[in-house]
Amino acid sequence: MSGAKRACAVGAAIVGGGLAAVAVVWLVWAWWESRLPATYSVMDYAIPDDGGGPATDMGMAGKDHGTSVTDLHGPAGVPTRRFTLTAEHAEVRLASGRTVAALTFNGTVPGPELRAHQGDLVEVTLHNKDIEDGVTIHWHGVDLPNAEDGVAGVTQDAVPPGGSYVYRFRALQVGTFWYHAHQASASEVRRGLYGALVIEPATNAAPVSGRGADITVAVHTLNGTPLVNSTDGVEKRAVAPGTPVRLRVINTDSTPQRYDIGGTPFEVVAIDGTDLVGPTPLNGRTLVLAAGGRYDIAFRMPPAPVKLAVEGTITGLALSPDGTADPPPAPSGPEFDPAVYGRPAATPFDASSHFDRSFDLTVSRKPGFFDGQPGMQWAINGHIFPRVPMFMVEEGDLVHITIENTSGAVHPMHLHGHHMLVLSRDGTPVTGSPWWSDTLNVEPGEKYDVAFRADNPGIWMDHCHNLSHAAAGLTMHLSYMGVTTPFETGGTAHNHPE
Repeated sequence: MSGAKRACAVGAAIVGGGLAAVAVVWLVWAWWESRLPATYSVMDYAIPDDGGGPATDMGMAGKDHGTSVTDLHGPAGVPTRRFTLTAEHAEVRLASGRTVAALTFNGTVPGPELRAHQGDLVEVTLHNKDIEDGVTIHWHGVDLPNAEDGVAGVTQDAVPPGGSYVYRFRALQVGTFWYHAHQASASEVRRGLYGALVIEPATNAAPVSGRGADITVAVHTLNGTPLVNSTDGVEKRAVAPGTPVRLRVINTDSTPQRYDIGGTPFEVVAIDGTDLVGPTPLNGRTLVLAAGGRYDIAFRMPPAPVKLAVEGTITGLALSPDGTADPPPAPSGPEFDPAVYGRPAATPFDASSHFDRSFDLTVSRKPGFFDGQPGMQWAINGHIFPRVPMFMVEEGDLVHITIENTSGAVHPMHLHGHHMLVLSRDGTPVTGSPWWSDTLNVEPGEKYDVAFRADNPGIWMDHCHNLSHAAAGLTMHLSYMGVTTPFETGGTAHNHPE
């Protein structure tokens, strides 16, 4: 080899070695930077995003200024409805006779169904009997004051074993909601810490039997066992022909569920606790419900049995005049599409409105480190948790968000404290009833445009309700100008909000 060639080879080796050294240094730096401190605030690492509006100062320059989330409690006064929920380990006996070890509220899975009327002042006392990791209660879909939101490390500290916490809020909405733990929620909800919350109209105080059959259908997988309410099979109920029926279907799992209804035409009368305008009869349509989402279904009971079946399981709900029938499930049909269902109606804003702030929320997956662990990580706008965007707003802002999913997995995106008006999907405007959602199922490759009025000050989680995704970093926050939190996550704080 000539001297020139040897020099070139040596030079190439030096350059290659230098590039390799740089790569190693970068990897070590990226690993080091990804490591979370033992205890930290969600405000410490967030990347403020003003959405094109006037610049905001996150937390007004620190925790000692502005409004604390602890100032944003529900109203004082004598409660109209009082409930007590005790979180505890228990052996739960299912309808089949099988016994399952679970985490429970008041010893049952689901926890007690809570019902209130619009305008009620609701007070719920949470006791933690023996849940080692601590527990909170999040009121999913209820747009309540921030301090009542139940997110450990953001709006409160997790309640330790032997401790208690009191939630108070005015029931201003009407519809189907649910409650669940928001401390180590990927584990605690899966193991049974959830229940239904129904808010009825203020003028409708008659017993359920006086107005028809009003039935909650909470679908869950408990330790690998599919449930409808507490039944690991088909729950059977007697309903007289001619009776108006309302089924409040709640998907409490972390993945979408598919439902088939046979035996009668039906209407979808509400989504995520908000009534639809002009629902029309459906027959042979499959309902696909986001993780955490709710559909209210209505029909008049026919003389023959009716069955709601959960696809891929042996579970369901069967209604018949004598309560004994169990008809075969209806075949799967075309999927129900809320974007074209019902009748258009006026809304307080629409796609043509002037928005004070517009944000992009793109979910993707990229190689990197999450708390020191290498792999393909969830990313929001290209950033890996905790260095993800924090959408900054001021009270009164009209806010637009474009949600895009490029990750290859489905993500039910759940914004706390607000309901979003869905404007369009993949660029096609919603043409049916106004569609308000708090948990929007975003399929791979889909893009949604949504909007909401920033009318509920606080620091609010916006996360994927596949709770294992949230635990792996698919979580961000919406923060109002000047609002701070004294609560911290991890370590000595013992808070794990997910």
